[in-house]
Amino acid sequence: MHDLEYIRRRQKLLEKKRKRAAEVEAKEEAIRVAKMKAEAREQEKTAARKKLLKEQQENDRLHERHVKRKQKQAQQKWDDRLDILLAQIKEQSRKQSKLEEIRIIIKKREPSLIELDWDRWLSIDLNKKLALLDFEYALEMFKRDNLMAKRRKRTRGKKKQFNYGLSFTGNDADGARADLVATQFNPHDPDGSGKPLAESGFTVAYWYRPDESYTNSFHISWKVHTNSRFDFGLMDADQPYIGVGPENKKLTTKWETMLSTSGNDDIKSTFLDDDGKILKNGTWMHIAVTYAGTDNPDGDGNMLRKIYVNGRHIYGGFGETKQSVDWTRKADTMVQGVAFGMRAVQASGTDSESGLRNTKYNNGNACGLDEIAFYKEEKDANWVTSVYNGGAGYNHKNSGGNGLVGYWKFSEGKGTTVKDLSGYGHHGTLTNALYGTSIDNAINNLPPSGTPTWIKVPKGYGQ
Repeated sequence: MHDLEYIRRRQKLLEKKRKRAAEVEAKEEAIRVAKMKAEAREQEKTAARKKLLKEQQENDRLHERHVKRKQKQAQQKWDDRLDILLAQIKEQSRKQSKLEEIRIIIKKREPSLIELDWDRWLSIDLNKKLALLDFEYALEMFKRDNLMAKRRKRTRGKKKQFNYGLSFTGNDADGARADLVATQFNPHDPDGSGKPLAESGFTVAYWYRPDESYTNSFHISWKVHTNSRFDFGLMDADQPYIGVGPENKKLTTKWETMLSTSGNDDIKSTFLDDDGKILKNGTWMHIAVTYAGTDNPDGDGNMLRKIYVNGRHIYGGFGETKQSVDWTRKADTMVQGVAFGMRAVQASGTDSESGLRNTKYNNGNACGLDEIAFYKEEKDANWVTSVYNGGAGYNHKNSGGNGLVGYWKFSEGKGTTVKDLSGYGHHGTLTNALYGTSIDNAINNLPPSGTPTWIKVPKGYGQ
């Protein structure tokens, strides 16, 4: 009985113990579950924070990229605008520069006094430059030049426009007075630098009207020694006399031969008679003579002298003999310089005042002269053509370019002085052969008297 009771008590104790153990275990399980839940919630929070942080970082990254893209776009847009602005400035500058070049050309160019075809018009340097800058404008100027030339031509019979020139009587025909223009132009020192034309080369350009064709007559001349000549005249009616340097190099080839050799037969009628052999007296012609100079030989060692008539190259470089001229005698001097209308030549004896060799005048040429220009350099064919095309309207001072050392425009129309417009003061005196410090007996027997006569010259020279 006692044992049964004991067992029962024992069972109750065990049951309580198991119940307490279960309660403890339940509590512990609840704590463990709660802990797990708490950890799970913490992990979720941590994951949520990480996700949020990641999203914020991504948003920040996307925002930064967006800002950078906007900044880049803005910079590119500014760069593009700047490039456009700079291009516009550059284009505007180019246009202004182009307009300035055109303005300078228009200011310098001389409209042709005669009608020209397009090729001849373009042969003038300034016209060619204008065409390269603005073809359409050049074409308009070409049309305008020819229109004005036509108008001048139509009005010739109504109201003539004149330029002034000088007429000389020579010293051969009846009534000759040995009249001339005396200058102090010295080909051995044209500008005071001591550099002779023999070395630098030269260009002589002028309008000439033959009124007679006596043998060995000169319209522009200075002969200081037989081997130091600066002569421009006539050997005869069918031959020029161009003396540059030594006597054995003087040019006396017939006009007809030079025209045929150079392929210029088509201009014979402009200054030769109906047979195409001798000069037409009373007809104006433009003459230009160039010389390379001893400082400027070509690749073959030649120092060429070239002749141009009415804008055409007719001698020099066409295989002729005597074409290379070595002008080595260049120290001689005398009292007077180059003469127009007669030849200034060294005479015997010395002038008591200057101590220089005497000068006398002979071998005059009855003729008309106008627009005489001397340059200390050789000009090219295009330049000569532009001078010819310009007629009396051409101004060597404004349009001739570098090297001008003597320019007598003959624009005075009266008086006894022809001004040298080159700036070197080689003014000419209208006088006669008595002006020399010596005189030939034959010239003295005329006797010399008076001065050259001022004449009115049609601005187009009848071309």
